[in-house]
Amino acid sequence: MSFLPQLVFLLIFAAAGWIISKRVKFLKRNILLGKDTERNDQADARWKTMLLVAFGQQKMFKRFIPAILHFFVYVGFIVINLEVLEFVLDGILGTHRLFAPLLGGLYLAAMNFFEFLAVAVLLSCVVFLIRRNIIKVERFTKPEMKGWPAMDGNLILIIEIVLMIAILTMNATDQILADRGIEHYLAIGTLAFSSMIQPLFEGMSDGALVFIERFAWWFHIVGILAFAIYVTYSKHLHIFLAFPNTWYSNLKPKGEMANMPEVTNEVNMMLGIPSETPSDPPAEIGRFGAKDINDLSWVNVLNAYSCTECGRCTSECPANLTGKKLSPRKIMMDVRDRAEEVGKSLDAGGNGLEDGKSLLGDYISKEELNACTSCNACVEACPVNIDPLSIILQMRRYVAMEESGTPSQWNAMFQNMETSFSPWKFSPSDRFNWAEKVKEEEMK
Repeated sequence: MSFLPQLVFLLIFAAAGWIISKRVKFLKRNILLGKDTERNDQADARWKTMLLVAFGQQKMFKRFIPAILHFFVYVGFIVINLEVLEFVLDGILGTHRLFAPLLGGLYLAAMNFFEFLAVAVLLSCVVFLIRRNIIKVERFTKPEMKGWPAMDGNLILIIEIVLMIAILTMNATDQILADRGIEHYLAIGTLAFSSMIQPLFEGMSDGALVFIERFAWWFHIVGILAFAIYVTYSKHLHIFLAFPNTWYSNLKPKGEMANMPEVTNEVNMMLGIPSETPSDPPAEIGRFGAKDINDLSWVNVLNAYSCTECGRCTSECPANLTGKKLSPRKIMMDVRDRAEEVGKSLDAGGNGLEDGKSLLGDYISKEELNACTSCNACVEACPVNIDPLSIILQMRRYVAMEESGTPSQWNAMFQNMETSFSPWKFSPSDRFNWAEKVKEEEMK
């Protein structure tokens, strides 16, 4: 018996594992370019959030039709990969359908279920392609989705379709060979879906069928490994990062904005309130707000890498709906692109963060930041709990506190709030004068 196929399989498997591990280290380093932050409190609530939002697809079902289609793709991805386990063991051990003799009739039931999911995934991906390229759903046609993002979305759908076709082709030819009594091929019973395409192969010779079956087997397993590598470069990295991303979600009420500790301590000192943090000044004065990715938290950068580019945030954004330049999806894509740029520079021995560029200005403009109404619609809409508003607020703080670059109208409002405790320029003692006038009218 030749061990060459097993050796080739092990080499391909090892090469894919090495590439993926290298990419994972790159991604981890990039995410940790962000500042440290504590997000391990309320473990029970975090487990619940991850189970409902990531595993349960809870927020997807706000839009029912795409949710059902995505559900089939999601379940298919998880369950069909159980069959990939058999592929891997067959490749290592040189066996064929290793689990069939062990599971008996249960194996046939499992294979039929796998094929149902394969067909469901295939049809769902076809519908998604139609929605993107023929119907042209508006959220997929925004400016930030031109070029590579659009190609990436289409490419991953085409890859999934081809992989599902490979599974059905392999099963169809496999069972024809088993019915002909060819050595190593096991008759496991009728497979409901692949049996429908068996007539396409019935007239072929045994040698041709073996070639097609083996080609489909190799194509599928190599395709799965290539897919796993490709995902780490694609927006589809959310397949894996959705789970940690939802775990590290912000569990505070959405209307609660995070205060800056430096400012809070100063206010507490002015009011004579004891501070919970040490009173000794830091060795280095920190930056107010965020100008680049290292000023954001690592959770913000994780959010960026977890972005699905589905555009639900942008489609719900009132600023974007009224024609403003702001797109929450673009904000997340920009953070990810900047992290990638810095990471590649560091790996090449370049200047990294000191390359003369920054997230603010080179990627995200003040016009985009100023358009945000802080309504949290984007946060509520995101199916994996990404928080674009946190990034926008931190960058706006930098513009306001480091550059004094906010619009003059805003500065007037800030001054009024500081002196009159409201956005309007009148004395606090006059605040309820309107009520007195109402009483006077009622007395007449």
